[in-house]
Amino acid sequence: MAVSYKKLWKLLIDRDMKKKDLARVADLSNYTITKMSKGENVTVETLGKICKALNCGVDDIMEFVIAE
Repeated sequence: MAVSYKKLWKLLIDRDMKKKDLARVADLSNYTITKMSKGENVTVETLGKICKALNCGVDDIMEFVIAE
């Protein structure tokens, strides 16, 4: 099962934010942002930081994609 962060990237566009802005407000490293850009797994702590910074829920920033 793969993870998609397309919802997060769309949310950033809607809020006129860049990935570097997200990294700053959520106190994330560039490495973590790069991992997410590649659709790789990140920790629940990271997801929590993003949700807190953007005032949203986990389902607003990611979804599981079932590969066929």
